[in-house]
Amino acid sequence: MNISPILAAIALVPQPAKLVETGGVTKNAEIRYVTDSAVPAEGYRLKVAADGITVTSSDAAGRFYAGVTLAQLKDGNSWPCVEIEDAPAYRWRGAHLDECRHFFGKETVKQMLDLMAQHKLNRFHWHLTEDQGWRLDIPGYPELIKYGAARSASVRHGQRATKGSKEDADKLNGVKYGPYYYTEADVREIIAYAAERHITIVPEIELPGHVFAALAAYPEFACVPANLAAREPRLVWGIEKDVLCLGNDKAIKFMEDVLDYVCRLFPGDVVHIGGDECPQVRWKDCPKCQARIKAEGLKDVHDLQPWITRHFVKFLEARGKRALGWDEYLLGDVPKSAIGMSWRTRPKSGAGHALVSGAQAAVRGHDVVMTPNKFCYLDYGQCLPNDPFQYIGGKLPLETCYSFDPCADVPAEARKHILGGQCNNWSEYTWNEYDLAWKMWPRTCALAEVFWLGDAKPGFADFKRRMATHRGRLIAQGVNCAPLE
Repeated sequence: MNISPILAAIALVPQPAKLVETGGVTKNAEIRYVTDSAVPAEGYRLKVAADGITVTSSDAAGRFYAGVTLAQLKDGNSWPCVEIEDAPAYRWRGAHLDECRHFFGKETVKQMLDLMAQHKLNRFHWHLTEDQGWRLDIPGYPELIKYGAARSASVRHGQRATKGSKEDADKLNGVKYGPYYYTEADVREIIAYAAERHITIVPEIELPGHVFAALAAYPEFACVPANLAAREPRLVWGIEKDVLCLGNDKAIKFMEDVLDYVCRLFPGDVVHIGGDECPQVRWKDCPKCQARIKAEGLKDVHDLQPWITRHFVKFLEARGKRALGWDEYLLGDVPKSAIGMSWRTRPKSGAGHALVSGAQAAVRGHDVVMTPNKFCYLDYGQCLPNDPFQYIGGKLPLETCYSFDPCADVPAEARKHILGGQCNNWSEYTWNEYDLAWKMWPRTCALAEVFWLGDAKPGFADFKRRMATHRGRLIAQGVNCAPLE
């Protein structure tokens, strides 16, 4: 679109879907609000004219996003006169935070929610349980906090440790980490804070893998309790072979109790149940798991994960929630109400389970959130010269983020099942809030524009021009925003 030097200097991110300059500026800040059911959900019409500002929307979210655009349009005490018609291309526009490997706390979460709202992101995927830490207080299960929320040591800053063996012992810092966790009061405060910004929180409780911290608290829920004798979460990173014993009724009841509480605590419509990177080696030798296979008429251990997924999809449905999980959890016969989160782009990554691509899931009739690692994993390197921060690996420069198309390779008839996408912040090598911000911004800005505009995004050169100005806006807010190149 052709814009004046005034609007070029202001730099809107994400760019509105349709924008027309009508000429001149106004200092009349009187805002009139109009409700029109014909405006799409979360969308708005914005008219800035000499006699004031008019916002038209069909819902509160649209009104809020009009306010976000107005805040960016403001230049000192005036606004350029424009007419805007705007609505999101995708209804799921998310950002994820892993607080298990490293814990960031309420204030950092709130700052992340503030920045998400400023970029019209509407889903906060909160990763609360892992092998390295359990971060949610659950009534009736005090051992989760006593044993699961603290570590005797962590990987030392700048080091890499994944084996958990003696050869990695010198890479640990020997400093107690935690206990770090959220109380019910903390969670309710954050839920309310998010709701004010039209952000829905999606809590994640991992199962049946990535549960080492829970098993440290309750070793009897493992296939081999003796492996959890130390009673502490895993100190290093990687995939653990000790997972939830699916032949143990008490272990399944434990997860039911946890998810029942989560359903009552979080008002959102979706609960994430993980499902990724679950090795099946313990199940092969576990008498209880073998008995479960026989009792349920399953073929072998490969049928156990689909069995537990079906159980919890139906469990959540009974409580008015939809289940969401990483792509592996869609293996086997899983109810169509289950939402897939597509994170892998090649087979045999992770724990080696067969790949269920986003396109495959959509064709099968599952709704899908697209978050492929090669476009959306912000713990991958930014390809910046002399970057002082550590990454897990991979390459994800800003332009690659902007090139992401959530519907790529998805047949036209299945694209109705693509809900949108999100960026993921894994924290093995993200040590604190400054590290987190550097990795998130500006790449999250690029993905936010992808999710808001879809195919209508104007191109990377235009985005980069606007981002040069917008980065200054973020830095002025105290955000540790990385350079564009």
